[in-house]
Amino acid sequence: MSVVINSNFAATVASNNLAASNGMLQKSLNRLSSGTKIVNPADDAGGLAVSMKLSAAAKRSAAANTNIGNSISFLQSQDGVLKVTGKVLERIGELKTLYADPTKNTDDLANYDAEFTELQSELSSLTSESFNGVSLFGTTSLSVPVSEDGSSTVTISGKDLSSTADGVGELTASTVADLGDVTLTDITDAIQNVATMRATNGAEQSRLSFAGEVLTVNKANLEAANSRIIDVDVASESTQLARFNILVQSGTAMLSQANQSAQIALRLLG
Repeated sequence: MSVVINSNFAATVASNNLAASNGMLQKSLNRLSSGTKIVNPADDAGGLAVSMKLSAAAKRSAAANTNIGNSISFLQSQDGVLKVTGKVLERIGELKTLYADPTKNTDDLANYDAEFTELQSELSSLTSESFNGVSLFGTTSLSVPVSEDGSSTVTISGKDLSSTADGVGELTASTVADLGDVTLTDITDAIQNVATMRATNGAEQSRLSFAGEVLTVNKANLEAANSRIIDVDVASESTQLARFNILVQSGTAMLSQANQSAQIALRLLG
């Protein structure tokens, strides 16, 4: 092999190997310090694109689950009002029965009338209850998205409590006696209507709960899929770090040796 001064092929090769090893060492350090395999888009351009979509879908799933939780709270508030409405109707039926007692004197009947008037007001008040500014009762239904892409929805049916309340007690009446043609059967039917509303409410809560459970599972699976793409395997990467660290150290030593090899020419000249 020729002994030359101007060119040092061995040093050039050693320098290139050292630069490559040092680059890989820096990349390994960046991955371990950040916890992600994709520090720069160039590391895995396709994987980064997929990761972004999976991450966004997981966040939308969490948001949809939050909306479902709010809708369940809406239904729980609605059911609470329906429960009280049922009790009020039960009491109105009780008052009508008690009012028919022939042994009651005028003062007794006046007391029943006073309570009936208050119950009328309470029924009217219950029909106007709201949740966060949204009316709990009416004929308009609510549509709740239950999937991260909004393609699947659950409908919360409108529950017209005012028609039931108005039909029982004829809210314009001022005394129990003025209930007129409203019979105990009518009151019982009104209670049945409220019971049906509560049953529908419970069914809607049940479906929303299951929909929320699906979203929770889907979110976990999306996060797991995203993790496989972007999260660094610390055990594997730490092994690579040790390898590249040794390569950098050995490359540095060999570059030093290669640079000194040119000094052989000086000995020949001496």
